[in-house]
Amino acid sequence: MSDEIAPRLPVPPFNEQDARQKVLMAENAWNTKDPARVAAAYTVDSVWRNRDEFIQGRAEIEAFLFRKWERELEYALRKDLWAFSDNHIAVRFQYEWHDAQGQWFRSYGNENWEFDDKGYMARREASINDVPIEESDRRIVGSRPEGDESGLPLR
Repeated sequence: MSDEIAPRLPVPPFNEQDARQKVLMAENAWNTKDPARVAAAYTVDSVWRNRDEFIQGRAEIEAFLFRKWERELEYALRKDLWAFSDNHIAVRFQYEWHDAQGQWFRSYGNENWEFDDKGYMARREASINDVPIEESDRRIVGSRPEGDESGLPLR
């Protein structure tokens, strides 16, 4: 990346506080459901594996996210730091959403992130499973309340 690009703090190498901050920043951005805002956190040539899709670059990331949030209605996400070292962060996450027919799902997953030296994510690999739930079983509604840093439930 060019030296003219502003750093996206915090930058590697990460300590625990930095890693937790990156995870919360990502969660907050994804909960806006704004593809351009989310894509801005990635390098221009970022490489993704999302489930069975392989995506490269911000333009493809934005297009992917636009399609995702057209399909995954009332999306609400929680991420939790799993591990970190130097320029890598691993997270686990859960999010809830419903489809156009009104069926609710809880999606469980893990992501591995790799950052460049300016703090932009250069690689994201996500494994995700969807479980149908009843609307009455929802536990993730909207963005995380201010000050809530609780972990995710196991099921």
